[in-house]
Amino acid sequence: MITKRDYYETLGVSRGATDEEIKKAYRRMAFRYHPDRNRDGVAEEKFKEVNEAYEVLIDPQKRSRYNRFGHAGTQGFGQGFDGFDFGGFGDIFDTFFGGVSSGRRSTAEPGTDLRYNVEILFEEAAFGCEREIEIERIEPCSGCGGVGSEPGSEPVICPDCGGTGQVRRSQYSLFGHFTNIITCERCRGAGRIIIDPCRQCNGRGKERRMRRIAVKIPPGVDDGNTVRLTGEGNTGSRGAPPGNLYVTISVAKHDYLRREGADVLYDLPLNFAEAALGGEMEVPTLDGYSSIKIPAGVQDGQIFRIRGKGAVHLHDSRRGDQVIIVHVVTPTSLNQEQRKLFQELAQVLDPARLPGEEKGFLDRMKDIFAGRG
Repeated sequence: MITKRDYYETLGVSRGATDEEIKKAYRRMAFRYHPDRNRDGVAEEKFKEVNEAYEVLIDPQKRSRYNRFGHAGTQGFGQGFDGFDFGGFGDIFDTFFGGVSSGRRSTAEPGTDLRYNVEILFEEAAFGCEREIEIERIEPCSGCGGVGSEPGSEPVICPDCGGTGQVRRSQYSLFGHFTNIITCERCRGAGRIIIDPCRQCNGRGKERRMRRIAVKIPPGVDDGNTVRLTGEGNTGSRGAPPGNLYVTISVAKHDYLRREGADVLYDLPLNFAEAALGGEMEVPTLDGYSSIKIPAGVQDGQIFRIRGKGAVHLHDSRRGDQVIIVHVVTPTSLNQEQRKLFQELAQVLDPARLPGEEKGFLDRMKDIFAGRG
């Protein structure tokens, strides 16, 4: 026996959901399972279930009957058994007659989405910028305006389906009168037939064209973020909306700076003398070089901040901070004079060591410097 899934469960909403919540859930689920986007084997069936659930729950009368009687409450006898839920006999009818459908199925298909990658500079990501890109997309034919007919002629109503795009086929069996609704073969669901096809698009109503589009990239974007341009994708069919254009951002690396959210980080290298003495230091920022005072005796890994010198936050106009991370650099190569100076420095710092350790300490220092030289 085939049991239909609960409509509320299908859309992922509660039984007390508002119409707006139902619409929002439907758009999300339809986008997920649309056959043009999802090639999974069960996607098409899921898409049908989502549409069926939406048609019932968005209609106040159907929803009321469904809440009271379940799936049986949304069906009627109509002509013969047209539209009736056969419950456990459904698989039998599917086998003999190819299934039952009710209502007019729309043949309009939304346009597919397009994707584009663009690289911007580190500073452009921090403050925002505008890029002009060139894409190839499917648009309504410029010759016929998307109609498909040669200018001066118009499509005619399909005589087989009367413009509905669907035809009913009635059959009789031991169960009674059975009606099957299928897509019209003559017009392929369009409801109209093109007598004089447009010579520019051969009756398709579409053509490929190159377009230059301005993309406004907001301040604060980071590597891998995506900007959506609604309606800038491929055109839809039979009045359906076009797809979207998704522009993925790639941020070029900076020579000195890096990002953590809206904060901009800089590694400040200091030698032993600079770290011991401190002083004014010039550091690069997004606004040029800024001066920062480093206290004497600064330690490796110590952090300083310049407020408001970072990138712009993605969702507001505030700026992050410039973060300076101190790195005390151990020299990797010493000449004779430099070595002598370090030896003298070690003598000056002698009180920090215990008596008798001086020679061993100097030997270890020499080994460290020589090994990294």
